[in-house]
Amino acid sequence: MDISELSTKEYNHLLEHYQIELLKLQKHIVKKGLRVVILFEGRDAAGKGGTIKRFIEHMNPREFRVVALGKPNKKEKGQWYFQRYIKQLPTAGEIRFFDRSWYNRAVVEPVMGFCSQKQYKLFMSQVNEYEKMITEDGIHLIKFWLDIDKEVQEKRFAARNEDPLKTWKLSPVDMKAQNMWDQFSLYINSMLDHTHTVHAPWVRVDSNYKKAARLLMIGQVLDRFDYEDKNYEASNLHPQLLNKSPYPHH
Repeated sequence: MDISELSTKEYNHLLEHYQIELLKLQKHIVKKGLRVVILFEGRDAAGKGGTIKRFIEHMNPREFRVVALGKPNKKEKGQWYFQRYIKQLPTAGEIRFFDRSWYNRAVVEPVMGFCSQKQYKLFMSQVNEYEKMITEDGIHLIKFWLDIDKEVQEKRFAARNEDPLKTWKLSPVDMKAQNMWDQFSLYINSMLDHTHTVHAPWVRVDSNYKKAARLLMIGQVLDRFDYEDKNYEASNLHPQLLNKSPYPHH
């Protein structure tokens, strides 16, 4: 299948199949009391929110939550950085979808001057151990990085600006993203290299083709679990979507 030629009909057919599998998986997670965190990171307009929407579209809303935290308040600024994210971790039988995550401190905050270099370096020295602790405690942590080209980002920003239903998605950070592309790239590459670990590897996805990328990410999650009446095959998706630039484990 050519990922650039995935038709709407093909997409809808595959999406329905994958969403049926997600319902089976959710029942399995509830039954077994599993704790699952799926976090989505990527440049602005890479498709994080749209992907999460397809994951949860038919799920039981009582058994999952989408976490999309805003700026920390005064009280939170006085806490350990990870503290407000720890509060959002799942209990038994739950899935938490993070639309951005603690990795704000690895890219957006240092690039935009929202944190100091000291705070950034402290985060980078702690994040791997933090993720090791939560995974050793039994949390299933799946980390997606959505890659997007500069030209595609520019087109998506323009589309948002022209659509009155999507203008809310544009923020001051978004408006600077194109001009600061290279600065973001430096921090992104450093983050991915440093935090791609055995216990919490990144799954890096080419998100220039939204539909195929969404399907691949759902498929990646389904691949991580064995559940009753599983009927899923990943072979019908183009392999170039996955691990565009794979990293060795540290």
